[in-house]
Amino acid sequence: MKKVLIAYVSRTGNTEKMANYIAEGVRISGHETVLKKVSDIKSPEELEEYHGYIFGCPTYHRDMTPAMKQFLFLAEKVNLVGKIGGAFGSYTHSGESAPMIFDTMQYVFKMDMVDLGPLSLKEAVIDTDDGLRACQDYGKEVGKKLG
Repeated sequence: MKKVLIAYVSRTGNTEKMANYIAEGVRISGHETVLKKVSDIKSPEELEEYHGYIFGCPTYHRDMTPAMKQFLFLAEKVNLVGKIGGAFGSYTHSGESAPMIFDTMQYVFKMDMVDLGPLSLKEAVIDTDDGLRACQDYGKEVGKKLG
């Protein structure tokens, strides 16, 4: 059993719901998950004990939140090269944050990202069966990639 960190920002609770659904998918695939708000992670050392990483953030004003940007600078201090990763986010209008996080993880951190790309869900879809299934399937894909 491998351990996956799901670190996220959530202002209205929707991205947190996604994080929990994704965690279910990872657990279904036989791995352990740790969910943390990015504001609770204070040092790069807190990121070192995991086999996989899934980062999530809602889109506000066509961008990531400042807290996620700060977190990504913190995560950059850890050697995540080759680690399994995924990115997700919720949105109401545009949905840019998840692809931005995904690209940072893939091209800056040089992580081995899940083949599905980033998971970006409109907030109205999150609480539906399709939203739940999409999140769980994303978590299962990360778990499958972990082996």
